[in-house]
Amino acid sequence: MIPTLRSSTLLDRQSQKRSDADYLAALVRESDARFLVLVDHKPVIVSNAARDVAGLRWFTATELVSAGLERPEPMFLGVERDSGAGRFALAYSEHRVKASPPALALFRPTVDLRTLAMQGIMPNEELSLAGQAKALAHWHDSANCCGRCGAVMHVKDGGWRRKCWACGTSLFPRTDPVVIMLIEHPDRNSCLLGRSGRFAANMFSTLAGFIEPGEDIEDAVRRETMEEAGVEVADVRFHSAQPWPFPHSLMIGCIGQATTTELLIDTEELEDARWFTRAEARQILAGTHPDGVTGPGRQAIARVLITSFVENKA
Repeated sequence: MIPTLRSSTLLDRQSQKRSDADYLAALVRESDARFLVLVDHKPVIVSNAARDVAGLRWFTATELVSAGLERPEPMFLGVERDSGAGRFALAYSEHRVKASPPALALFRPTVDLRTLAMQGIMPNEELSLAGQAKALAHWHDSANCCGRCGAVMHVKDGGWRRKCWACGTSLFPRTDPVVIMLIEHPDRNSCLLGRSGRFAANMFSTLAGFIEPGEDIEDAVRRETMEEAGVEVADVRFHSAQPWPFPHSLMIGCIGQATTTELLIDTEELEDARWFTRAEARQILAGTHPDGVTGPGRQAIARVLITSFVENKA
């Protein structure tokens, strides 16, 4: 099981109702409507330092009015499964919030989503909702103008579509598919892990890369492994997937069977790559590797793939 950032089941997304402007407007007006606020893509949370837990802060319409800010176009997240109450997200810039003392006091604290995921202090389904909102907000930031004619794009369908007022072009939120793979060599009873220059010191993880246009999942695994580490891969199979809103990727976890072991590392992509035995991989997960090698955090699908290898379930 992937521990965090899974697709949330807290809400019914009601994608079939997004184009019904009257329905969404009625949901927004209801007294039980609630709003998740993002400030520079960071959610406002409630926290309990003593218990080391946090949750999303949901605002009423009245509370938002007291902030003294013009309300941006709400992004429709879905409805509560039991009550049918609407749930929306609102995205503000830090500059805008700082210009309003009531908003500055109300919209605190905010915490970066990646930090929340790494700390493991927020329930998985709430992390997923925050990820959904962040991915939408990030997409809107990059889709203000039409790529065809340059005119302004208007928000439609509860934030799930933008339409050009001039030429009628529609844009939809994007999801970038990424393969992330545990490459194992059965004969050597080992797995291939690499480290990027972005990682913390001594951290190794599974290889990963974006799927290119016209490429299937299996070929992307083989190509990325060959490009980054010089290892040939034969059989590839799907393991599991994880939404990864940094900013809007879908991590497609795979297991690949290596047919070669010699490494030819692309130093522009990786600082290092090594074969680790099953026993070493177990030590990495436990934080007891003799060389101080560490692995990905519990929020990442990479850890799930390594765990599968350690448990001989890959």
